[in-house]
Amino acid sequence: MAMASEVLTREIIAPNNIVGSVPTVYYIPEYVTVSEEELLLNNIYQAPVSKWKCLKNRRLQNWGGVVHEKGLLAQDLPPWLKQITHRINEESRLFPSAINHVLINEYLPDQGIMSHQDGPAYVPVVAILSLGSSVVMDFVPHPNLKSAMSNEDIISKPVVDMDMNSGERLREFIPFSVALMPRSLLIFKDNAYSDYLHGIKDCEKQRCDEAVNFTDGLKNGEDGGDTVIHRTTTRVSLTCRVVKKVHKNLIKL
Repeated sequence: MAMASEVLTREIIAPNNIVGSVPTVYYIPEYVTVSEEELLLNNIYQAPVSKWKCLKNRRLQNWGGVVHEKGLLAQDLPPWLKQITHRINEESRLFPSAINHVLINEYLPDQGIMSHQDGPAYVPVVAILSLGSSVVMDFVPHPNLKSAMSNEDIISKPVVDMDMNSGERLREFIPFSVALMPRSLLIFKDNAYSDYLHGIKDCEKQRCDEAVNFTDGLKNGEDGGDTVIHRTTTRVSLTCRVVKKVHKNLIKL
């Protein structure tokens, strides 16, 4: 088992799993098997109805506790979530500690999520495990970048990394998309976390031929061949993160 874990670790951080021009975006297709996907979905839908929170355009489950402005009011993850988050942590080696917070989002075929950033409460690395339907996630440059340069500059000109110790490496802040297929794992961190917003359009059909991982073999298109994703079924995603500060009791905040 240890040998298998070491192999998977190398695969996750391997150059061929980096997609697009931002070097801190990793895409791993078929990260879990069909049977593992079914088991996860069974556990998710066996949760009490009270565990679901209904939002305007989707519903979600919150596991690991409440993220307060001063940190995490922690609760233990259930064993079935601990198992998958431990695996992601061990095999990626990209998280500084055990994953302690998971949001499970359910999306109907025409539901998405507005472009957003996960925020400063979390360590700047996130893993998203996709179950069920395929979807396209869009990344757009953070609006704060526009205060330092014009829209045209963001799209067409390279920008010197503000960290002078990085050798003044050039980066281009350009929008990009990643197609998330069933059972795939997406991990993004550092620049992809801080310099971009990510979101999903509210639509049943999505073009995937311009996705940065399109050449990796996206074969789930219908009618439009390999160029269109038809969201005909529900998608469930597990967003796995590490909250920086953990508090056991609200009174102690």
